[in-house]
Amino acid sequence: MARVPYADENSSPEIKALSERIRAERGGRLLNLYKMLLNSPSVAAGWLSLLTAIRQVCELRGDHRELAILRVAIVNGAQYEYRAHIPYALKEGVTQAQIDALDEWRKSPLFSEAQRAVLAYTEAMTREIHVPDPVFDALRPHFSPRQIVELTATIAAYNLVSRFLEALAIDAEAAHAQVAKR
Repeated sequence: MARVPYADENSSPEIKALSERIRAERGGRLLNLYKMLLNSPSVAAGWLSLLTAIRQVCELRGDHRELAILRVAIVNGAQYEYRAHIPYALKEGVTQAQIDALDEWRKSPLFSEAQRAVLAYTEAMTREIHVPDPVFDALRPHFSPRQIVELTATIAAYNLVSRFLEALAIDAEAAHAQVAKR
């Protein structure tokens, strides 16, 4: 159960308008994450802008983005985030076998060199914060400076997401629970 009550999306004209914007940018749904964020409309609006840019406007390939997001979620123990992103990862071409191998990705032959560079960078940013030069240098053959910035922002943003979700014990939606049962 969430530690803070979810906001009522009809509690004010400002929150109602923001709820409509969220629904428009997020496929018609208002997830519990956003219901929680609506407790602070200014934070919710900034969050929406940042995450929309990362997920919908960047040049970074979707499989790289989603592998990074799933690995962040695993490292941080953020089940809500992990479950929510499995369908997106599959849609972006990540295979179920790759998703299943993410816990032991270093031992798996299922990942390309670019994907391995993404996963190593994700772990370093998430666990150590200070990324060792060899880990960073492994990105260079596969990604442009813009894509490296976008990957870095993705990893940083989804560390924010997982920490927010877990600190406030935000409840997973029923659809996320169904994905976990597969």
